[in-house]
Amino acid sequence: MHCYDLAARWSHKQGTERFASPGKGRGLRALKHFAVGDLVFACPAYSYVLTANERGAHCEYCFTRKEGLSKCGKCKQAYYCEVDCQKGDWPMHKLECTAMCSYGENWCPSETVRLVARILMKQKVTTERTQSERLLLLSEFEAHLDKLDNEKNEMNQTDIAALHHFYSRHIDFPDDQTLTVLFGQVNCNGFTIEDEELSHLGSAVFPDVALMNHSCSPNVIVTYKGTVAEVRAVQDIQPGDEIFNSYIDLLYPTDDRNDRLRESYFFTCVCDECTTRSKDGAKMELRKLKSPPEPEEVRKMVRYARNVIEEFRRAKHYKNILPSFLLLELLEICELSQEKMGSIFADTNVYMLHMMYQAMGVCLYMQDWDGAVSYGEKIIQPYSVHYPAYSLNVASMYLKLGRLYLGLERKRQGVKALKKAIAIMEVAHGKDHHYVTEVQREVKELK
Repeated sequence: MHCYDLAARWSHKQGTERFASPGKGRGLRALKHFAVGDLVFACPAYSYVLTANERGAHCEYCFTRKEGLSKCGKCKQAYYCEVDCQKGDWPMHKLECTAMCSYGENWCPSETVRLVARILMKQKVTTERTQSERLLLLSEFEAHLDKLDNEKNEMNQTDIAALHHFYSRHIDFPDDQTLTVLFGQVNCNGFTIEDEELSHLGSAVFPDVALMNHSCSPNVIVTYKGTVAEVRAVQDIQPGDEIFNSYIDLLYPTDDRNDRLRESYFFTCVCDECTTRSKDGAKMELRKLKSPPEPEEVRKMVRYARNVIEEFRRAKHYKNILPSFLLLELLEICELSQEKMGSIFADTNVYMLHMMYQAMGVCLYMQDWDGAVSYGEKIIQPYSVHYPAYSLNVASMYLKLGRLYLGLERKRQGVKALKKAIAIMEVAHGKDHHYVTEVQREVKELK
């Protein structure tokens, strides 16, 4: 039987199908009704890699977080739950094991390079359609090479050079043009695996998940159970409805969201949220002043806010290695930026919220619990308004606040915050998710 016939049989069984989405190319459509919280489908990763910062805390193979993991006896850098996990990971880990021993501290391929190496290895030994490609083959991914600017092209070439440098002893590489296409495909279609509190765990490709088109008012959400992506309904979905995921952080106003979409995915969103701009007014709330600011003043402050946000995006990768005195400087920058923006923007303005979130993160890292709570309390209510229902960002903030309240012996507030997190996570992650049951048990024990 042809692989597309198999895909069609699977799609009807699961309740979704691939179809030609008007104006968007291919897409995913519902064949049956899905209520809020229903599992639409699950997709194992085609290939994945645990981020280097989480080694020792999570199993390299199943991503389980636990103490007492056993390390690889050779490289001493990969950790596993048990022997079965180590054996399961060996076909991929062997790509890195010897090289990590040889290069020592000079072993430094990017996460994308590591992921591409694993994809190449899997393609070498896989001849049939995988469980991750029921509806969309990895080879069908768009690469958008014709839309890459010079900077992105240079990054691709740097990654290809690193791939050759670190993996040439283990992989027979295709030609550089094929590699360029593959890196383009991964950059446009790859996923970041995050834990329940939105901490980065690794990178992966989930072909069937990548089939979904984007909307700024998505009707599903993607969460992870180990290295399996689970797609759940966050709106009522009727037969014939297209299934939409969100590719980006939805906190920001329409122009910012579309700038990000054009930069990373090369399209402009025309969903109802973008055409009506219905939330932009609240997201861009200005401070009520006797003399309202001129439009140019507002535009100038928006440009300033965007520049500061971009600087923080670049700096966040180094936060874990910054000395404490530089963290204090980072906190001071957050506070000064809030003071400057606060002369025009209301506290509920998304640019103000972004700086508060950064400041909260620094407070948490410095163990300034009272400071973190103060910022979290300012953030949570506007987050609940600006984000769509069942947002993981809102759930994560409630979790942070709940833990902080309990640590500061504010039990009643802690329990209340954790319950609100659970209500969101039961829909987004499923009631049977191990972390949901863990938080539920914690709340029960606190009563």
